[in-house]
Amino acid sequence: MQIAVVLFDRLTALDAIGPYETLQRLPGATVTFLGERTGEYRTDNGFLGLTADATYDEVPHPDVVVVPGGVGCRAHLEPGPMRDWLLSAHATSRFTTSVCTGSLILAAAGLLDGLTAATHWSAYDLLAKLGAVPTGDRVVEHLDERIITAAGVSSGIDMALRLSELLVDDVAARAMQLMIEYDPEPPFDAGSTDKAGEDVMERVIAYSADKA
Repeated sequence: MQIAVVLFDRLTALDAIGPYETLQRLPGATVTFLGERTGEYRTDNGFLGLTADATYDEVPHPDVVVVPGGVGCRAHLEPGPMRDWLLSAHATSRFTTSVCTGSLILAAAGLLDGLTAATHWSAYDLLAKLGAVPTGDRVVEHLDERIITAAGVSSGIDMALRLSELLVDDVAARAMQLMIEYDPEPPFDAGSTDKAGEDVMERVIAYSADKA
């Protein structure tokens, strides 16, 4: 079972690494990080680099596709090598998935036309303009279309656990959850816009502007 995680400049690291940490432990799974070129891609703030070991041409038909998000995804909303590969890979994949604003790339490729989809809350308007129907759910499935989208960053782990169930079974999914000790007890309850409050929203906007 070949799982392809797409890399590009200025992606969000956990969007890729969260699903990787979960899915790479599935029996028979091989996770390949790939990109338009091999080598290092720097994450959104430039502090961290992730390495692509293969190009699109070297992994034409993966079983699972994972497209992360990040500010760099906007550079891939127009036709280009990533879109060409994504459409070709999706034609034969078991599941094509996205995390956070990675759903913008799926939508721009026409894979989410008229479908509900998850993304980061800050990208709802753009996702709608690209033909999808944004929803606040953490994970959105369209199994007939073989597409699953996840909301911001940490929800990629939720999606990967669901994928584990779909690819193997529910016991495997629970085993993956225990393996990574995913049992969250956050010290704060501000993980969605309806819980955060105005002061937190103002701070998020300010911090995001500094990193743009």
